[in-house]
Amino acid sequence: MTDSHKIIFDNIEWINAGTGVRYKAYVHGNQRLRIVEFSEGFEEPGWCLRGHAGMVLEGSFGIDFNGKTERYSKGDLIFISGGEADKHRSILGKGEKAILLLFEITDG
Repeated sequence: MTDSHKIIFDNIEWINAGTGVRYKAYVHGNQRLRIVEFSEGFEEPGWCLRGHAGMVLEGSFGIDFNGKTERYSKGDLIFISGGEADKHRSILGKGEKAILLLFEITDG
């Protein structure tokens, strides 16, 4: 929580969400900002159908869009509409690590 419009992610604790992934989140209403760190060992358990918009802050990784892989590196912007047509999962190769800033709409 913040007393101004500035979000200080340094003051937010990391949440471990599984092997090779952790994040920090700021939620206001149905909007969420997350810094997500993916590292070697992360394996998406299934297809993600949610929408995401964001930027790669560090590193590089791939996203598998239903069999077609796109590569993303530092500075790249990402926009995924969500839904079955844009189902996706992250792919990290040996030694890869990526940190993303994501803007998301939550269910509630």
